[in-house]
Amino acid sequence: MILRRPDAARALLVLAHGAGAGMRHPFLEDLAGALAAHGISTLRWEFPYMAAGKARPDAPAVAEAAVRAAWAEAARTAPDLPRFAGGKSFGGRMTSRAHAAEPLPDCRGLVFFGFPLHPPDKPGTERAEHLAQAPGPLLFLQGTRDELAPLPRLTPVVKQLGARATLHVVEGADHGFDVLVRSGRSRGEVIEELAATAAAWMVSSARCGRATRRGTRRS
Repeated sequence: MILRRPDAARALLVLAHGAGAGMRHPFLEDLAGALAAHGISTLRWEFPYMAAGKARPDAPAVAEAAVRAAWAEAARTAPDLPRFAGGKSFGGRMTSRAHAAEPLPDCRGLVFFGFPLHPPDKPGTERAEHLAQAPGPLLFLQGTRDELAPLPRLTPVVKQLGARATLHVVEGADHGFDVLVRSGRSRGEVIEELAATAAAWMVSSARCGRATRRGTRRS
């Protein structure tokens, strides 16, 4: 696991990797750095198959158990910070599956960096069905060129989840958040957009959660 905690951290994101790259992938390293600049700590970790050097992702039951182990470690590592969970593609989906099956204790919300709505060339929405059972706020950060979650298919899914779900569209980005040269945007600018958006959402969600619990105690 890799913990990155900036001074005056405001929240912690337990960040899982995608199916084809581990926690040291440049995208996650750069994202963690950008989040730190916005006061968000990150705990990056790896699924068992990636740690073992295997190419085939773990079965859902194994992956979900790994999500819970990482979450428990986060609670020990940063018990003072509001904690969020999520990840890139496969990592975010396995995190939400685990949270839907049995809520992660004290989880303030889930952050998806490219939710994989369906496998390549197999359009559908079945992978999102569990999200209705995943409690709490949900943030989807999706590119307009994401072939695994085309916006015409993803937008209705997010809408059905109600006010607790937020969709942020990254113009010109694909599933890996790469943009075409002709877009006029750099990779660094896209990473900064992701980090700034996620950080602001987490800070706002943490404040709302705190206010809700205080209100519950007074009633």
